[in-house]
Amino acid sequence: MGHEVFNYGMYSADDEAQLTYVQNGILAAILLNSGAADFVITGCGTGEGAMLACNAFPGVLCGHVVDPSDGYMFAQINDGNCAAFPFAKGFGCYPRERVVPEQRNKKILDEVKKVTHTDLITILNNLDKDLVKGAISGEKFQEYFFANCKDEKIAECVKALLA
Repeated sequence: MGHEVFNYGMYSADDEAQLTYVQNGILAAILLNSGAADFVITGCGTGEGAMLACNAFPGVLCGHVVDPSDGYMFAQINDGNCAAFPFAKGFGCYPRERVVPEQRNKKILDEVKKVTHTDLITILNNLDKDLVKGAISGEKFQEYFFANCKDEKIAECVKALLA
């Protein structure tokens, strides 16, 4: 179809540079935001970590693609620019030796998201007010939310948005 494909990642399991799914998210963000790529294909064992890592960055809309209908619908409906595939699915159970490194990757991703995401109050105050009011105006929302909210700053923000 005339597309040009570049492999910016690993070339074999023995590559000197072993990239984690978090690092692949960083690569996707750089490539897409710089215009060096129009679409990124990535993945990991389940595809979930790669999707989460990619979506931690601005300018990246990554979908989890398991089968052709996922890919088609994601492209047609969500207009994404990145797809994460489950490279190890369908091969039995997840390898035990990967549990600790992947838990470490999750902690690394948590730290990345502290940098790439802003706090909820800032987000709520910067979103379209009607959009937020529509989300929090449900019949039981106020009753349940204020009875269960454990963060006074968020509660005050929600009160202000409802006013």
